[in-house]
Order: sequence, then C-alpha cells, then structure tokens
Amino acid sequence: MTTETGKEAKMTTTSRPRADGPLLVRILGNGWLIAAVVVTLVPFLYVLSASLMSNDEIFSVPFRLLPSGVYLGNYAHLLQETGFVQWFVNSAIIALARTVLAIALSLAAGYAFAKFEFRFKKLLFALVIGTLTLPIYVILIPLFNMMSTLGWTDTYWALVLPFTAQAIGVFLARQYMTTIPTELIEAARIDGASEWAIFRRVIVPLSQPTIAVMGILFFTASWNDYLWPLITVTSSSMFTVSLGLPALISPYSQHYGSLMAGSFLGTLPVIVIFLIFQKRFIDGILAGSLKG
Repeated sequence: MTTETGKEAKMTTTSRPRADGPLLVRILGNGWLIAAVVVTLVPFLYVLSASLMSNDEIFSVPFRLLPSGVYLGNYAHLLQETGFVQWFVNSAIIALARTVLAIALSLAAGYAFAKFEFRFKKLLFALVIGTLTLPIYVILIPLFNMMSTLGWTDTYWALVLPFTAQAIGVFLARQYMTTIPTELIEAARIDGASEWAIFRRVIVPLSQPTIAVMGILFFTASWNDYLWPLITVTSSSMFTVSLGLPALISPYSQHYGSLMAGSFLGTLPVIVIFLIFQKRFIDGILAGSLKG
C-alpha cells in the first residue's frame, strides 16, 4: 500500500506541468506587447507634445519630450493662416465618397459571387482577386491619362472614381456572404421580395461586420493617400491634408510646430472611425478568418 501511494505521488509530481515555462512565456509575451505599444504610441505622443511647443522649444538643446507649457500658437497659425480647413474638408469629402461607393460596389459584387450561379463565375472571381497582385504604380500612368482625357484632373471625380472598385472589398464581401444561409434568401423570394429588396433588407443588415471592416480599411487608405493626389491635383484649393501639410515646410518658411499640429489633427478622424466600429471590425475579421 505504501508502494502504491509512493507511485501515485510520483506520478502526480511528474505529471504536474512546470510553472516556470508558461510563466516565462507570459512574461516575454507581455514584455513584447508593452514594447510594441510604446514604440507605436511614443511618436504619436511626441507629435501631440511638439504641437504645443514653439519652434524654438522644439529644437532646444537638450531634447525636450514634454512642453514646458501649453502653446496654442501653432494651432492658431494652422487654422487661420494656412488652408488646413479646406484641406481637411477635401480629405473628408474624398474619403467618405470613396468609402461609401466602394462598400456599395463591393457588397453588390460579393452578393453576386456568393449567391448567384452564372457562367465563368470562378474565372471572373479569380481575375478580380488577381488584380490584388498588381502594384498601384503599374496603373498610375494609364489612370492619369484617362483622367486627363476626360478633363477630370484637379477635380473630385479624379480623386474618387478610380478607387470605387476595390478587389479586397469584393473578396471580403463574398467570403462573408457565403456564411449567410441561402434559406433566408429563398424565403424572401417566396414572400415576393425582389432581388433589390432582398439585398437591401436581408443581405446588407446581416453584413454589418464586414461593412465595418471595409469602411475602416477604405477610409484609412483614402485619408492617408498621398501619391494619387500629388499626381492629379494642381491647385492648392484641392489639396488634401496629406498633400497640404508638407507645404508648410519650405526653404523660406519652416513651421514645424504647425506641421505637428496638423499631423495630430489629421490623425483624429481615423482614430475616431476605428473606435466607433472597433467591435464590428473585430467581428468581421474573425468571421472572414473562420470561413475558408
């Protein structure tokens, strides 16, 4: 009996996992996450801090991470003596127009690929996905020539329409809509609903998670776009935030404090959009990853 008890005690001791291994992994993992958060936040916090400093304080020696006081002259100069308000309005119009149109087209195409049967469906979907492999630089010159021929350069049309068709949006919408039961659509058809009514009243409400994903992706990409506006915009009245802020620095005028203030204000819309749709964004990502 003593021997059996000893064997049981030995088995219990050997089968118990060591706490050192998992604890060390947790410490290293948490340390890595903390380091990643610090690396991500410190530049943003410095932009906010520098926006509250004068130019002399920004370049003072030794380096100052925090302002000695709250200096709002940079924001006053940015809002009153530059075109930042117009740049901000232009960015908002372009980003919202791109996002809404791209989501609408992506949902419609995704619905067709997910729930309809037609010839060459797989081939067409493969071609759509294949466009994701094309670098944006490959299509810039053809796009610019097209906009120039139509007389749309330096207009909202050139900044919005070329980016309303998004292959990644079609892919996300199609993948998500394959998880929607076909029985719901068939029941709606039996009730006499048209295809447009089914799309608007059944598909769109059920696709809110993937709409949130596409909304954040498209809005962020449009808001941060620099290269395409640089090519197509010629007048300062059509500048976006990303195109106008670098103009604050020139050989004859160097408003680094105003640049920091504009950079801080320019990041707020993206942060607000993400915070509003954060939960649905995560739900949409998880739904897309679980569907093969």
